[in-house]
Amino acid sequence: MSKEPRAGQGEILECQVMWEPDSKKNTLMDRFRAVVGAACGLALENYDDLYHWSVESYSDFWAQFWKFSGIVYSRMYDEVVDTSKGVADVPEWFKGSRLNYAENLLRKENDRTALYVAREGKEEIVKVTFEELRQQVALFAAAMRKMGVKKGDRVVGYLPNGLHAVEAMLAAASIGAVWSSTSPDFGMNGVLDRFSQIQPKLLFSVEAVVYNGREHSHVEKLQQVVKGLPDLKRVVVIPYIASREKIDISKIPNSVFLDDFLATGRGEQAPQLEFEQLPFSHPLFILFSSGTTGAPKCMVHSAGGTLIQHLKEHILHGNMSSSDVVFCYTTVGWMMWNWLVSALATGAAVVLYDGSPLVPTPNVLWDLVDRIGITILGTGAKWLSVLEEKNMKPVESHNLQTLHTILSTGSPLKAQSYEYVYRCIKSSVLLGSISGGTDIVSCFMGQNPSLPVYKGEIQARNLGMAVEAWNEEGKAVWGESGELVCTKPFPCQPTHFWNDENGSKYRKAYFSKFPGVWAHGDYCRINPKTGGIVMLGRSDGTLNPNGVRFGSSEIYNIVEAFEEVEDSLCVPQYNKDREERVVLFLKMAPGHAFRPDLVKRIRDAIRIGLSARHVPSLILETKGIPYTLNGKKVEVAVKQVIAGKAVEHRGAFLNPETLDLYQHIPELQGF
Repeated sequence: MSKEPRAGQGEILECQVMWEPDSKKNTLMDRFRAVVGAACGLALENYDDLYHWSVESYSDFWAQFWKFSGIVYSRMYDEVVDTSKGVADVPEWFKGSRLNYAENLLRKENDRTALYVAREGKEEIVKVTFEELRQQVALFAAAMRKMGVKKGDRVVGYLPNGLHAVEAMLAAASIGAVWSSTSPDFGMNGVLDRFSQIQPKLLFSVEAVVYNGREHSHVEKLQQVVKGLPDLKRVVVIPYIASREKIDISKIPNSVFLDDFLATGRGEQAPQLEFEQLPFSHPLFILFSSGTTGAPKCMVHSAGGTLIQHLKEHILHGNMSSSDVVFCYTTVGWMMWNWLVSALATGAAVVLYDGSPLVPTPNVLWDLVDRIGITILGTGAKWLSVLEEKNMKPVESHNLQTLHTILSTGSPLKAQSYEYVYRCIKSSVLLGSISGGTDIVSCFMGQNPSLPVYKGEIQARNLGMAVEAWNEEGKAVWGESGELVCTKPFPCQPTHFWNDENGSKYRKAYFSKFPGVWAHGDYCRINPKTGGIVMLGRSDGTLNPNGVRFGSSEIYNIVEAFEEVEDSLCVPQYNKDREERVVLFLKMAPGHAFRPDLVKRIRDAIRIGLSARHVPSLILETKGIPYTLNGKKVEVAVKQVIAGKAVEHRGAFLNPETLDLYQHIPELQGF
């Protein structure tokens, strides 16, 4: 492995500063650095020093953070981690400790607001205090226990992002049951591909949702889903749009309305909240891979690992405290929902929003910022691009006084989006691009209140995450693109995959590329000058024509800056000799035609911006681009279709019909 340069050494790539930290150095990150320096007798001058210590002495780092975070536990750990074990051994963390995830999120027993609940088309914003939330979770948990839910049972939600999802999840966690969820936009097949693998005992759902100004009935889909889950003992239907009198659940087996279900938990007195004290590695969540290339993988995340990792990201990297109001635009089918709800453990208030981010107007989320006083706003990179296309300027239409951080994830944040945010939204905001994934229910890299924001870069690798970029030979490369790897253990690794008895699926997913080292499936470049990271797309979408490896995002950054282009997709095509050529598909913006002069301008822009060897062999028009249900562009499935292969798991796509557009394209024949 080549020696890692410290930030500040090496070539300057592009270093335009967009935001700088407060010179007072009184962030929680700075405070933690001082605490560690004093406790361990270390001279940690800056974040770079702290980061390198945290990965070199990762056992000491996590012990120090356990103390700093104030985790609630009933038994202290005997050992942080066995450092003789590597990341591929999936070592056990904080052995001997006993705690409960829900207890940590509900530790505030007071009348401060815990949740703000907002919905598309509804003027009212519902406020729920920590005390009220505790009482509701106690009631849900009592009803669950009454029907026989025990430690280790699976409880699932087919729910919108609202109050009931949080209540049901925390109740399940308080008992030690395992929670999993998908959102109502998932079709029957997408839900069954996931839930049928984990055999849930209890399911929560709604009868309908509103999205994009339209009501979508949910009862028929729910009926089909329940039919495919023979182990279900109870289906709890929550009247969400209509009153219960107008909802017919007679055709849904073992179904009951929420009120009737909760009534079983009420005794003479209000039920008391009991928190099962469980091992650190006890399962908390099952999350699923997107399932675009096969049955979704069921990733089991531990209660302790999820909690301590989220606390690290919220407290240190997010500088979050009980005075914050945190919002992330997400559904319950995306790991950002789990990440968002964990913010309750800091005492911050969490905002839940169900609906379109563009209806009734594209300002709907900025309206929420001003109405509620949101301080941290999480969104997708795509949404910021859409706002820019629509020429929205919240800086002129909104106050946004409380907002100190904007987080972006889901796909790489383009350099031009940084300029847009600072010019048209708020010049003094910390813009944090964050990246990790479902696999780790958190981030490898992200925002950092003690470092500058450079245009086009994620600020830094996160504490305790030994991240590098490796070339094909398994050597670390600095300032060059490579495979994102993690070389040392971290507590939020999945403990295992569900139904993977011998661990073979797990090993294949992360450790088949570089034995003993976690390969994440992303392509990135680490800037040795700033320590920042540029994400270059999924490595299964990496392109390698004529021996030049590059990520599809490098092409998207250039192409999608053209106003004529609404969206694009870049994929490789192989001939029988395994020679590769790159094909770029363009979806035109309304009112613009696909023309030879545009193709020429795009080719020239790629040649100038990247190199002649990056220019696609073919540039073609398409009418649609496939996305996953979580809004991520799908390159792999299109690669399969143009190679003449079938894509089986179409339930994983938001718009599966678009796959058919890539069959039998005349220009692709005869390569």
